[in-house]
Amino acid sequence: MGSSASREYAESFGIEDEALVAARASSEEFGCEPVAPAAGNALRFLAAALDARAVVEVGTGAGVSGLWLLGGMRADGVLTSVDTEAELQRAARQAFRDAGVAAVRTRLINGAALEVLPRLTDGAYDLVFVDGPKNEFQACLDEALRLLRPGGVVVFAGALGRGRVGEPSARDPETVALRDLMKVVREHEQLVAALIPLGEGLLAAVRRP
Repeated sequence: MGSSASREYAESFGIEDEALVAARASSEEFGCEPVAPAAGNALRFLAAALDARAVVEVGTGAGVSGLWLLGGMRADGVLTSVDTEAELQRAARQAFRDAGVAAVRTRLINGAALEVLPRLTDGAYDLVFVDGPKNEFQACLDEALRLLRPGGVVVFAGALGRGRVGEPSARDPETVALRDLMKVVREHEQLVAALIPLGEGLLAAVRRP
């Protein structure tokens, strides 16, 4: 199987149910770009592997990544999701209801990530997923290191920058920010990192005990 066929096969691995399909359609109506199904499936896997009880999400969107995360979390797990767009969060609440997610399992906070994250409890979270502005990724990493329990995982969406990260000639601010983040994560003594080439890429890192 060639590399292209292998990539296509990997991308087809994440299968979305009706609730996710509807949430993705809602995202498209709002002009959002949620994680691809294969990347969402990887998020669900990570949440399940961590037996996650508490997860923070930066970038609620219309609920696509939230549904994937909730699908892997413990039955009593709570997703705290932060977004500046109240209309999107209303759509996400509807998506969660349509999927049968109990209201007590989600806490949606309207606000800027770098204003909300500092108010959350130190060391209380199993996973932090960041899908916000790329120029805020490094600041979100600093917050994630504080929020995560030992052995917890931070994940950044869109890490391949639409393929530009691997192109030396690409020097736009978003691509440069992603490259800088990868260098920091790769060299950080507290982190064990992996770049997962699904969808637009996930940069994941475990916080060492």
